[in-house]
Amino acid sequence: MKLKHFLFLAVACLALHSCVVLSTKKYKGMISERDSLANRTTTLEAQVATLQADTAKLHHAIADLRSQLSTANDNYAALNSKYGSLNNDYASTSSKVSKLSSDLQQREARLKEVEEILRKRDAATNALKEKLQAALLGFQQSGLTVDIRNGKVYVSLTDKLLFPSGSIVIDDKGKAALKQLAVVLNKEPDINISVEGNTDNKKVINLGQIKDNWDLSVLRATSVTRYLTDIEKIDPVRLTASGKSEYQPIDATNTPEALAKNRRIEIVLSPKLDELYNLISK
Repeated sequence: MKLKHFLFLAVACLALHSCVVLSTKKYKGMISERDSLANRTTTLEAQVATLQADTAKLHHAIADLRSQLSTANDNYAALNSKYGSLNNDYASTSSKVSKLSSDLQQREARLKEVEEILRKRDAATNALKEKLQAALLGFQQSGLTVDIRNGKVYVSLTDKLLFPSGSIVIDDKGKAALKQLAVVLNKEPDINISVEGNTDNKKVINLGQIKDNWDLSVLRATSVTRYLTDIEKIDPVRLTASGKSEYQPIDATNTPEALAKNRRIEIVLSPKLDELYNLISK
């Protein structure tokens, strides 16, 4: 039962109980007081309704904020997970970069060592060329040349300087040239020596055991090699003999001058590069 109804009944009972003794003035006062209480009750009920509505709005707002907070927490957890993953990737990448930087520094150091070795090789090669040119100066008018190719010294001797026509036996002029060459080579123990025989493209005829240009190029190379090892006492371990036949000509034309250039012995001198090979193998 609402408060204003209760108050109304209470006042009515009092009025009935004391109607014989209450004055008109007093009765009207009580009626006025009743009406005032009823109005206050109405006002209070309106305020209660307003508060209830406000409370409902606050509960709705709280629920919305809780949903937003839950979403924010989920987003935070996802971002935190991504941050952790990115941080791990960064640490891994940083480690790789550090390793690559260290490897690069080591390679740069090795490259400098290689460059220094090659510089020394080139200096030694040039010095060797100058020594050979000085030692073999008297034979350069007879078809002997000294030059540098690909870091190696090439001493090229035409066949007329070393052999009679079609022969594999070294003549006296050829021995004199090889002797001067050997004087220099015996003072340079760190030089490897390759003796390469070359011919022109004319077929070999009537040379007995020499069947073709392959035979002629190889046998002339071995003749020079034997002379350098047996007579001039160059360590055989340093020498290699090979025949190129007609397949590495200096001049590919068929003029008499070109054919004469192609008939030659090339003594290829290369510094030992054990230090360089060891460095590269590391």
